[in-house]
Amino acid sequence: MSPARGSAAGGKGWSAMADTRARRLMEFIAPLRVEPGSRVDLARDFDPRYRDALRKSEGVELLRTGTELLTEYQARLAAQDTYGVLLCLQALDAGGKDGTIRHVMSGMNPQGVQVSSFKVPSAEELDHDYLWRYAKRLPARGDIAVFNRSHYEEVLVVRVHQDVLDRQKLPASARRPGIWKRRYREINNWERHLSDNGFKVVKIFLNLSREEQRVRFLKRIDLPEKNWKFSAADVRERRYWDDYQRAFSEMLSATSTAWAPWYVVPADRKWFARICASAVLVHTLMEIDPQYPEVGAGARKELRAARRELEAEAPGGAPADPYAARHRTPRRRARPKG
Repeated sequence: MSPARGSAAGGKGWSAMADTRARRLMEFIAPLRVEPGSRVDLARDFDPRYRDALRKSEGVELLRTGTELLTEYQARLAAQDTYGVLLCLQALDAGGKDGTIRHVMSGMNPQGVQVSSFKVPSAEELDHDYLWRYAKRLPARGDIAVFNRSHYEEVLVVRVHQDVLDRQKLPASARRPGIWKRRYREINNWERHLSDNGFKVVKIFLNLSREEQRVRFLKRIDLPEKNWKFSAADVRERRYWDDYQRAFSEMLSATSTAWAPWYVVPADRKWFARICASAVLVHTLMEIDPQYPEVGAGARKELRAARRELEAEAPGGAPADPYAARHRTPRRRARPKG
């Protein structure tokens, strides 16, 4: 992780404070990263109820820390206008994707964040290659895009339900044995292309236990205000639990790369999942380390001229520059000699 270099507004004091807070957040995501080339068995390697030694009361402050850091780094990302960030969220139904997005992004400027949800593909989308509809939603430079479900549906849902693959109109040559390994390779290459061109890809899998999903489904049934979130199809999909676990394990093994790593976030405790997701995104932005653009000599000359003109318009009795008057550091008086 590269150290945070203070912005013109924040200076070295903010830099040191930000770096200390970010390192504290990073403690929680180190065990969650899927090492490139490793073989993942989801049930064996990742516990959905893991929460380190953190108490929920401590979590409130950590989430606030993550929100503050994201606010600062988003502003720097937008100002630099060189890099973009794509955050992919994957989970089973009731995994907490919507809540994670709502809490983690709460302090960010909505003008620089685009959230896309991918459901059943349309007829137009089925007439294109499987990555087409995702490519249309990629972030611009300076922006953050969030995929609520992502292109990884193409090796998860499509793999578990072969009838979905049938609707993709693939030629026979594209459906031969090895299709999933080929898609893993294509996805890795696509993400490498994005990374090489300044678009950082970070991927979070919210790892929910079977029992916690059952409890959350029942809550959606029991509470009238949550009935709209429940569908009988969710329970039908739950019957494929083991198939999904195998598909997730193979996906994580094949597509966690140095340029686009996976983080498996324990999702049974929503508050802890949100802290981890925030920390992952903070770490991503700190690795980019975006900087406010330097103002050249010509622009500084224009700024000084504009300042003089605006100060001349100050009404009688008012400071010429109220902001500078409030924030100016008083000079020390020189001590008399002798």
